[in-house]
Amino acid sequence: MHEGVYIGTIAPDSSSTIAANPHLKLIFGYPGDAHEKDVRPFDHDRFVDPQARVSLLERLTTDGSVNDYLLRLRRADSTAVWIELTARADRTTRGDDRGVVRIEALIRDVSERKKLDDETRDIYHQLLQAEKMAALGQTISGVAHELNNPLATILSWAERLSDRPSLEDPVRRGLETILSESERAARIVRNLLTFARKRQTTRAMVDINQVIRETLALRAYEQRVTNIGVIEALAAGLPQVFADGHQVQQVLLNLIINAEQAMLAAHGRGTIVVRTWQDPGPDTVILEINDDGPGIPSELQPKIFDPFFTTKEVGKGTGLGLTVAYAIVQEHGGRIRLESRAGGGASFYVELPVSGARLGTSARRRGDEKSAVETVAGASILLVEDEAKLASAVADALGDAGYIVEHAADGEQALAKVAERAFDVVICDLKMPRLDGKAFYRRLSESAPAMTRKIVFVTGDVAGTDAERFLEESGCRWLAKPFRLGDLLRAVSATLS
Repeated sequence: MHEGVYIGTIAPDSSSTIAANPHLKLIFGYPGDAHEKDVRPFDHDRFVDPQARVSLLERLTTDGSVNDYLLRLRRADSTAVWIELTARADRTTRGDDRGVVRIEALIRDVSERKKLDDETRDIYHQLLQAEKMAALGQTISGVAHELNNPLATILSWAERLSDRPSLEDPVRRGLETILSESERAARIVRNLLTFARKRQTTRAMVDINQVIRETLALRAYEQRVTNIGVIEALAAGLPQVFADGHQVQQVLLNLIINAEQAMLAAHGRGTIVVRTWQDPGPDTVILEINDDGPGIPSELQPKIFDPFFTTKEVGKGTGLGLTVAYAIVQEHGGRIRLESRAGGGASFYVELPVSGARLGTSARRRGDEKSAVETVAGASILLVEDEAKLASAVADALGDAGYIVEHAADGEQALAKVAERAFDVVICDLKMPRLDGKAFYRRLSESAPAMTRKIVFVTGDVAGTDAERFLEESGCRWLAKPFRLGDLLRAVSATLS
């Protein structure tokens, strides 16, 4: 028999056992030779939720029975167990026994089933969340494109005006504020794109300290309003590591948010220390995230990287954050480990191997060259941009630099102009009406393949999209909107050379 059999009485303040079979003792962790009167699963202290006992007694008193009634009780060693109770009750009304019910019950241990049900529900909610994030990513992509165009226009005009030598100091300070705040808005848009979309892994030589600073900037406001302090101890002169900067940022965010939540739950405030250093032995860069929270008990530490394992309340976490972090670090050939003791905070160490520089092509494509801009006076440029105000600002800036500029509002107009004459450089937006940048590139590769090597693309959304794969395959230089005029001029100069 795989059901516990219980016969006894339940009163508002006590309970007593008349009979209990061996399987009931097994369910509640009592020794096989325990006396039946000592097996009292319905005492007050056996209920995880005291109110559940009151509800059970009311139900038995009112209805006289329960079927498959779910309860969470405590075993003899105080660990929790989920049971299903099917019972028939007789109300006792004699003398001092008023309010006492006598029950005959079958009890089943359903802990494993309940665990599977909870995990299934969690997976279902995670799938729903994934669908929401996918829809959000598509929405944000469109919003980012609409925001990046006016931001690029504002940056272009502010930069042009700030270069004028006769500006009064208050005007110059105002223009510098416009520039800095526009760049801040652009960073916000880029961060939204980064974390709302799935991306293909794109590795390059990255500065870990810079990734840390950008990640901390994402959490700066939340940390400020929740009394979380951050101490940076970042080693100078660290070598770059060959990694996906966005994935490393995801690892850092998971670790930092976990630390914040642990400290706030324990103390309502706290301090995070972020350190980096180089280990010359295995040639690795190590970063540490340390918090002064409650720490992680030693018995839980072997489980923290397991999928769906979480110590947070229901609805507060998926149990996947550290699992994803572990997978990303492993994929990069690194290691992640924990050092903690209960009450003494926690330190997570991420070790990433250093490899040779392999960034030549990526840097070239992004137009990130920081060399002096050399203008080729009289060089012809075709600007393909559907946003009239942005096109006007960029065309005027290129004209000021000594270039001859013609404008096309879309790919169809651009093809017509290329058919009429040759251009030294083509600056082309990727997303346009009628014929977009990708279609323009393919048509141009058929009619004038040599011209495709002279294209510089600009786009407001790359990460994790078809645009990213297209730019990698084409080998063309490209700039992310909103861009600085200096970066655009450097990309033009590099293409001409």
